Amino acid sequence: MLTYLIQQSRNLMIGAAVASVLSGICSVLLLTQITAALTAASPAERAVLAWRFAGFAVVAMVSQMVASVLFERLNQRAHADMRRFISGRVIDAEYRRLEEIGGPRVQSALSEHSTQVAEFFVSFPTILVNAIIVTGCLVYMALLSWYVFLAAVVVIGLGSVGYHLAHLRAIRHLDVASKEQDKLFDHFRSLMDGAKELRLHAGKRRRFADTVLGGSIETVRRERAFGMSVFLVSTAWGNFLIYAFIGLVLFVLVGDVPERGRVMTGFALVFVYMVAPLENLLMALPRANMARVSGARIDEITQQLDRTTLDDASRDLASSTGPRRGTPSLASTGLPYPAPADLPHPASTELPFAGLALRDVCHTYYHEGLDDLFKLGPIALTFAPGEITYLVGGNGSGKTSLAKLLVGLYQPESGEILCNGDLVTDANRDRYRQNFSAIFSDFHLFDQLLEGASADRDAQGNALLTKLNLHHKVQVINGAFTTRALSQGQRKRLALVVAYLEDRPFLVFDEWAADQDPVFKDVFYRELLPELRARGKAVLVISHDDRYFHLADRLVRMENGQVIAVESPSGS
Repeated sequence: MLTYLIQQSRNLMIGAAVASVLSGICSVLLLTQITAALTAASPAERAVLAWRFAGFAVVAMVSQMVASVLFERLNQRAHADMRRFISGRVIDAEYRRLEEIGGPRVQSALSEHSTQVAEFFVSFPTILVNAIIVTGCLVYMALLSWYVFLAAVVVIGLGSVGYHLAHLRAIRHLDVASKEQDKLFDHFRSLMDGAKELRLHAGKRRRFADTVLGGSIETVRRERAFGMSVFLVSTAWGNFLIYAFIGLVLFVLVGDVPERGRVMTGFALVFVYMVAPLENLLMALPRANMARVSGARIDEITQQLDRTTLDDASRDLASSTGPRRGTPSLASTGLPYPAPADLPHPASTELPFAGLALRDVCHTYYHEGLDDLFKLGPIALTFAPGEITYLVGGNGSGKTSLAKLLVGLYQPESGEILCNGDLVTDANRDRYRQNFSAIFSDFHLFDQLLEGASADRDAQGNALLTKLNLHHKVQVINGAFTTRALSQGQRKRLALVVAYLEDRPFLVFDEWAADQDPVFKDVFYRELLPELRARGKAVLVISHDDRYFHLADRLVRMENGQVIAVESPSGS
């Protein structure tokens, strides 16, 4: 992840790094001028040193300003690049893959983990500048006394070994905290999604607050606190070694040597000057390790989004369609991550719809109620324009899964889907999906019409809102809804407005009427659906409202993942 971000902003990173290096070098040169000024003998020599000191100070200030500004811009660009990258992977991923990964992990990657990685770029100039200062101090120390320099190298080596061992211990705890963070985001979502249930059951509310949510928060706190504490303790140990080395040099290593005063003064200034940068360097390393852990989590999530399952690969081989085309190969991009594929505009991908056929289609998924794999199919059905099909059956019979398979959200393990006589493959699946508008039971309402704003679309939307008796609650203004704070039934009516405006040839309604009052339920079955049929739309309605079954052109009954009957109601 870090490598990818650096590649995305290579020029900006190089410019900021050069400015940081120049700032660090000037800081070390300032130290040499201070030491020389303390031992300068003549006014003329001090005047020359004064001009040098002023020049180095100005260059150090300007370069530090430039480096800080560039790295702040780099931080913001890194944050934006990561969010765009992760969002692109989510958009390009198959829907089934998103269901397996879960929303909380993606949310955690977009917020917590991406922030940790982006903040690393803010600390990077500090690491770079302080590393240069410490290196420069060591070089200056070698010029003053080579055997003291060797002793310093030994002490720093011992400190580095101790810090590395501490790092190995701390990083395990930070990784545990990072994984628990994903679960914590799921619990945060439950605070709102489960608000009604928590308030209706005091025992559940206390257990959720104290054990589930509280336990997850405590785990993140404990693991991060321990991991960071190990880093801080190792930093204190490193500081102790520095001061012990100062004492060793001042009272043991430097004896009666020529120019003892100049050497002692030089070492004293070097030590005092080097302590703060070295401490800052050690303090910045934990942030870098936090970024590394978060980057690894982002890597894991994005690789899962991109990964093709064995079933997908087997299907590709069986159908001889070749490699999946949704994502460019690493070799073609030259990057450690594939670039997100451009999504086609719906207007350019809609097909004239003449008919659709499922030929012995099968799909297998995990069924929570059975705690086992559930097989859907083989299913053989056809759908035609101007036809209303009701899909009925008990809960868990596979109706919604069949609908997701039909609209292209799920991919069949075997069998074929044909649209207008053409086989649907991985290469054209997204184009095939543009034939559908669907309102599933877990539908989402966006705050605006994503097709774009226009006066005609606003007028059409407001006319539909009036027809559905929503005009007193919400309006469409400049392509956006004035509110989404509606009841579930009203939200479904608003989703119906969106589906109407999309004007796709095939509409799918998954228990749309379940949350409607009897008046709108009657309007839906007796007015809206016949109107769609008259407009030549193919319509699939998942329903339990048996009092309206006679209005369908065709009734498809399902049980245990199988189509057990296809009926033509007498009243149709």
